[in-house]
Amino acid sequence: MDFEQARFNMVEQQIRTWQVLDQQVLDLMSTLPREDFVPPALRDLAFADLQIPLGHGAAMMAPKLEARIVQTLEIAAGDRVLEIGTGSGYLTALLARLAKHVYSVEIVPELSESAARKLAAHDIDNVTLEVGDAAQGWIRHAPYDVIVLTGSTGVLTGIQDTLALGGRLFAIVGTAPAMVARLVTRVTDNAFRTTNLFETCIPPLKNALQPERFIF
Repeated sequence: MDFEQARFNMVEQQIRTWQVLDQQVLDLMSTLPREDFVPPALRDLAFADLQIPLGHGAAMMAPKLEARIVQTLEIAAGDRVLEIGTGSGYLTALLARLAKHVYSVEIVPELSESAARKLAAHDIDNVTLEVGDAAQGWIRHAPYDVIVLTGSTGVLTGIQDTLALGGRLFAIVGTAPAMVARLVTRVTDNAFRTTNLFETCIPPLKNALQPERFIF
């Protein structure tokens, strides 16, 4: 497989056409080898417009969604980022290329260990990987300038409280098949601005909060 041609096609045919026009993001997606972060047996699917299973009930998001997330968060060089769900480590790497430091928490030890090897292979050393359940937040290194949830959550409560002033949180909220990508920005100590961006559907984070269901 011609990975370079496949990468070019991914950027031009999937990512650019999905309203991702930030040149820094496009350049990053064009240079970071996505094929190195997918399971070896699925390398030929690295640039396909689909979710790639990682085992343990986890999945790697489609490339255009990863690109849209990075563009939406407008990450600055001094930002401290919390990633909830390390997964393959690819989004971790994208975030780390732009931010000062990324704290990435994964509930499955095997996925965290695999991501550590991949990040090290690409000399990405401004990442702290931790194993734990961060589905409802991770206060250990707060406050954060950016928080990203890589799996969906039924409801979003409390996690945004660990944002610094001006901090941004990206989450996909809802239950299948009705989920919406949401950007939450901390505008004052006590106020947040919420923007619904687009509809999509991805697997839930393990132990993510779900809305209460009424039984009649």
